Amino acid sequence: MTSTYKHIVHYYETDRMGITHHSNYIRWMEEARVYYLKEIGWGYDHLEEIGIMSPVTKVDCSYKHTTTFADEVSIHVSVEEFKGVRLKLKYMMYCKEQLVCEAYSEHCFLNKDGLPIRIKKEYPEFYEALVNEER
Repeated sequence: MTSTYKHIVHYYETDRMGITHHSNYIRWMEEARVYYLKEIGWGYDHLEEIGIMSPVTKVDCSYKHTTTFADEVSIHVSVEEFKGVRLKLKYMMYCKEQLVCEAYSEHCFLNKDGLPIRIKKEYPEFYEALVNEER
């Protein structure tokens, strides 16, 4: 499943040249990821409530085209890879049907003490939700 999150570029997200500063795409990835997990029934608030933390371990962005103030950016999020320990999400960002950014984020899963969690063993329902989402 691919989930689509929409973001309107805010004025403060642009630089002196009037284009979106590259750092904002990383923020949008987080917004889209939070939205995606909620869409599949595992919102961040619920994950933290049951003791799952999911820090970012890697981010990769390839910028294809600029965006500007008031542009609507559609961010398509999907599970690129999940093997139970590491989750890799893919983000395809479009503005007016033009690809503006292709990106990936990788995450691990930790308990509240910062120790790795075996999702398949400790949270099988969450594991199944992610496995079923993998491309």
